[in-house]
Amino acid sequence: QVQLAESGGGSVQAGGSLKLSCAASGNIFSLCKVGWHRQAPGKERELVSSMSALGITHYAESVKGRFTISRDNAENTLYLQMNSLKTEDTAVYYCAACGPKYGAFTYWGQGTQVTVSS
Repeated sequence: QVQLAESGGGSVQAGGSLKLSCAASGNIFSLCKVGWHRQAPGKERELVSSMSALGITHYAESVKGRFTISRDNAENTLYLQMNSLKTEDTAVYYCAACGPKYGAFTYWGQGTQVTVSS
């Protein structure tokens, strides 16, 4: 069973930056699609960014130009660099990995809280 563990969340003022990390218990990031999701209070979970096994990236319109997804296959770690943070970015952020190309992700982390204050 693959385990994912996020870290790097915290509180930051609007305009600041945070870098989230997601460590995997196995060497899966080079083999699978990966993604970052978030869920704000009272809202549905949304896909923020994803990367295919071949490295093709996708970003939600709300974060384009501000967030960057990357991975270090040797370290089995996925990252999300978040710049120019806005209050509306406040949410619990989850990393996810693997699953069908156009289907749901199979493995999920426990989430890390990101709070952006004005």
